Amino acid sequence: MYSVIKMKKDKKAFLGAGIALVGIIMMAFGIAGDEHREVFEKAVRICLECIGIG
Repeated sequence: MYSVIKMKKDKKAFLGAGIALVGIIMMAFGIAGDEHREVFEKAVRICLECIGIG
């Protein structure tokens, strides 16, 4: 943890950009594999169960 605090600003920015890029790539793979539909269907089922319909 201490080493992360002592990192310079440019290294922190590079690390943050790298993490954001990995996240974007993972989202693209999920969308390409139609995972967003599965997530939406699960969310709908959970909502319907919460209000007592499903």
